[in-house]
Amino acid sequence: MTIPRSSSKLETKDSEEADKNSVPLILGLPDHIVELCLLRVPYPEQPLVRSVSSSWKRVITDPNFLVTKNALSLSLPYVFVSAFHKSTARIQWQALDPRSGRWFVLPPMPECPPGFVCVSLPRQGKLFVLGGVGSDTESSTQSTIMYRSSTNQWSVLSPMLTPRSCFAAGSVNGKIITVGGGGTSSTRAITAVESYDPEADTWTPVANMDTCLKRYDSAVVGNKMYVTEGWTWPVRFSPRGGVYDPDCDTWQDSSQAMKEGWTGLSVVLGDRLFVISEYGDCPLKVYDPECDTWRYVGGQKFPRGEMNKPLAVNGVDGKIYVVSFGLKVAIGKVGEAGNGDFKCFNRIHIDKWRLNN
Repeated sequence: MTIPRSSSKLETKDSEEADKNSVPLILGLPDHIVELCLLRVPYPEQPLVRSVSSSWKRVITDPNFLVTKNALSLSLPYVFVSAFHKSTARIQWQALDPRSGRWFVLPPMPECPPGFVCVSLPRQGKLFVLGGVGSDTESSTQSTIMYRSSTNQWSVLSPMLTPRSCFAAGSVNGKIITVGGGGTSSTRAITAVESYDPEADTWTPVANMDTCLKRYDSAVVGNKMYVTEGWTWPVRFSPRGGVYDPDCDTWQDSSQAMKEGWTGLSVVLGDRLFVISEYGDCPLKVYDPECDTWRYVGGQKFPRGEMNKPLAVNGVDGKIYVVSFGLKVAIGKVGEAGNGDFKCFNRIHIDKWRLNN
């Protein structure tokens, strides 16, 4: 420890005494070597690491721990899934560690109302659960609850400005955007849009969407958020949707071809928007913005026979993760055919789907 020359003899003595009495993380090893070892512990094993000693817990829960792990490319995003637990008849959150392929159960949420929407910041190990319908009032709530993987704990944050349920949400440029949904009993639907700053824990209103949708699906491509209602039964009208640009704080109508081809669960890899269709054998499509059209993805087909609905989908490091009933996972790696021109959308294909039971 470096002591400034202006420090008093008493301060120097206290500092030397503190260094002398400090307990190493592992006897016989420098602390920085132990910390490098702890950085490589898979997340499912971190609760065991925290229980070893208070000094190990301090290292694991330090905010700089996750920053260092990301800087060393040792941290993979987690896939968060909410599942219905039969024995308790309650929603249970679980997370998949892509590196180890293991599931682990998150601690119970403070509350888990129906109609909530979730947004994750996977590189930061954070999951946000927003809104929903309160069981006591049967009205939409303003709740914002966050799970932090580094501490394995839930926290209640600043509430949304508008009560809402069954809405759209996404992360754009580090901010969380919430769009539309159902409001209180006196408000059937809302067009209000809000932006949340996780660093400052504050919500601010942004430009409203022009219209209300019957249901919501969304995807963030680049720095824009695309919102659509998809096809609803009975089919009477073409689906509606819009595009939000946070840089200009404006909404524009999305193209008709994009809205009509958005026929299932969406997932984004890089700057590409994919959809796993809800009909037939669940073909995979990718949207080509240059030609304003959807193209079917070649290669191995999605294993529809082994994957029972409901389905949840997410994208991690160039792979599509689809979770089905019973927490069965199908992993599809997206590749390029031909000369590897990543701008050539008709060359995109699935190399192989791999099932993890």
